[in-house]
Formats: sequence, C-alpha cells, structure tokens
Amino acid sequence: MQQHTIPADNRPAIHLTAGECDALSELAMSAEHRHPHSSAMLLAELCRAKLCEPGELPEQTVAMNSRIDFIDEGTGARRTVKLVYPRDADIAAGRVSILTPIGAGLIGMTAGCSIRWPDRDGRDRLLRIVSVTPPGEG
Repeated sequence: MQQHTIPADNRPAIHLTAGECDALSELAMSAEHRHPHSSAMLLAELCRAKLCEPGELPEQTVAMNSRIDFIDEGTGARRTVKLVYPRDADIAAGRVSILTPIGAGLIGMTAGCSIRWPDRDGRDRLLRIVSVTPPGEG
C-alpha cells in the first residue's frame, strides 16, 4: 500500500478542545504498534489543531461522537458516520473509529470545509463536510 502525506498547508484549519486533543494523543501513541499509519496520521492532525475552550469550538465542528454528513467529491457518494473511539467502532452501523484514515481526516473539521485525504487503500479522496451534529444531539 502506498502511503501519502498531505501537506499541512494544503489542509483546512481544524479545531479541538485541549482535553480531547490530549485524550486522542494518548490513544494514538498507545496504538502506534497496532496501527502505525493511522496513528501517525492522527498525531499529525492533532499537532496542527487550533485548541479551543469547550464552549468556544466553531459551530458544526467534528468532535468525538459527532455525526458527520459528508460527500466524496470524486464519486459523489454521500455518507453519514459517527466518529467514535475504536472500542465503539462498527462500520456496518456507521460508527467510524478515530484510528482509521477517514476518522483522522474528519476530526476537527467544520461544515462547509473540504479536505483531500487518503483512504485505507492510499487513494486520495476529496471529502466535503456537509453538516455536523454535535455529540448528544443526534
């Protein structure tokens, strides 16, 4: 599998709370041996995140347990997923782990933004966030 790295300056700004950023950093570091590529992708995203207080995240920002409606601009496919911790992941139920390429690419994004991001097979996809439902509201 070919591994791609998307230059940080070509990616939209992302926002996270400091607490969530810390928890996800710990998770990524603890999973480095089992999921080295996904862990590295997530850590790179966390390093470039703008940290906010919990009540100061921009509206419709992807956080853990958010429901995200997005479009793959290359195929036109529209998906709705919930971003979860690995223990809660169930792709058949639409629950995507943060330790997958798509999970690492979605965290901290806001509705209306797009990101070019590799899928599990290493192919770049252009993903556009349509809407984000915060945790507990969907």
